[in-house]
Amino acid sequence: MDYGAGLAGVHVPGMSQERIVQIERDILSKNRSYAEENRGYFGRKGVLALNFVSSPGSGKTSLLVRAINDLKDKHAIAVIEGDQQTSNDAERIRATGAKAIQVNTGKGCHLDAHMVGHALETLDIADNSLLFVENVGNLVCPAAFDLGEAHKVVLLSTTEGEDKPAKYPDMFAAADLMLLNKSDLLPHLDFDVGACIAHALRVNPNLQTLIVSAKTGEGLAAFYAWVEARSNLARSDLARRKAEARKAG
Repeated sequence: MDYGAGLAGVHVPGMSQERIVQIERDILSKNRSYAEENRGYFGRKGVLALNFVSSPGSGKTSLLVRAINDLKDKHAIAVIEGDQQTSNDAERIRATGAKAIQVNTGKGCHLDAHMVGHALETLDIADNSLLFVENVGNLVCPAAFDLGEAHKVVLLSTTEGEDKPAKYPDMFAAADLMLLNKSDLLPHLDFDVGACIAHALRVNPNLQTLIVSAKTGEGLAAFYAWVEARSNLARSDLARRKAEARKAG
């Protein structure tokens, strides 16, 4: 059984609904503990960690490959790749020169904080770097699992329905930024950008949206500026921590 899919409302023979809800609470509580450990690690190293979430085929890997190639001269970048099977995406990331580790979840539908913590032991991330976590393609399970990241970034492609935020509200409510990808295909599709953004804002009035294309590069400068601003905050926090430690010592 994949508890990460969310157990409340699910019927399991021989198990009461109250017991199912308690199991889910226990799982999420333990995950929060691991997530706080990861968050502390990122804070101590000045790392900006971003959790990229989407349905399959939205273009997460293509966007990350382009972003890494565009940003790698300025930032050290590491990537944790989450998929049920194969190491295909990690191999694409490594081809850019970035560190990457593949985490296969088997039947699991999401990464959890414990998986990410184990991956961090192998990656040996540099101070003041960027960590991109590419979660398993799924707009349901990853919404409930904090990995210790600074922000969830949800990708929605123009080849999907503009009502996805209304259909999968938890994911869009949990995200801080929505990247509407594959904008280069808009002339060939019946996709209402305004309706999509309106659906998203009804779910999350604070959600920022950028219209981008991993293929042409449209909108990516704005995304990089968004990343840069938050990376600067992480670096400033690390510098403050070090100054306080020197003063205390």
